[in-house]
Amino acid sequence: MKAAFSAPVAACAMFALLALICVSPIRAEVRSKSNEIIVLQPKDLPEAAQTPGNSAFLYSDNHGCTYLYIEQQQGARLTTFDVSDPSKIKFVSSTALTSPGPFDFVRLLGGRAELIRYRDGKGVAVLDLHAAKKPTVKVISGLSEAGSTQALGERAFLMIDEPYNYVRAVPRDYQVMDISSPSSPSLLTTVKEVKHQVENGDTGTTFLLGSEGLTVIRRVNVENDHKTNQLQTSSN
Repeated sequence: MKAAFSAPVAACAMFALLALICVSPIRAEVRSKSNEIIVLQPKDLPEAAQTPGNSAFLYSDNHGCTYLYIEQQQGARLTTFDVSDPSKIKFVSSTALTSPGPFDFVRLLGGRAELIRYRDGKGVAVLDLHAAKKPTVKVISGLSEAGSTQALGERAFLMIDEPYNYVRAVPRDYQVMDISSPSSPSLLTTVKEVKHQVENGDTGTTFLLGSEGLTVIRRVNVENDHKTNQLQTSSN
């Protein structure tokens, strides 16, 4: 009886294991030969990173956290990721917006807000970052529908009533080359139709918005140096 009972149980367990393997995401990070460069493709990141975006913005708060904000769905959604540790990028929030269309991030205002400009002359607004994990967009009433802007320090700006010529980004393919072995250079990956690029100089991380979503290029040595500096600063 015991043997007859254990066989079906073992078969069920094996079937469950195979099913789990089939549905579990497979992380296939692309690495250089020296392991100094690591490329995280959209499938290696949280699911929200697989939605293409038009523009992106990096923001560091006063608590040591760095967030990446991505405008998606032609301005209808703003998605936030915690990129403080490039090896552990986390999805934070996805905020639905009632925007008139896609927009670009222009400049930081006062350390807790970002000026954004809607494309096709549809005006400007302010991204409120006081709640960095779930930012909100504040529309400024009474402003001209079009015009250029000029900074007045960090807490104000001029809106100038003149034509604003928006230069639309032309999607281009980016190729990541590995030359850690000069005698045998190799192509690590190609990121298709990149519309926007932002970089975190502290960690050496490059963020690319392509047709398949977000691609992250990590530089491990820079990351390690940054972590060492943080530890030394906190111990002083």
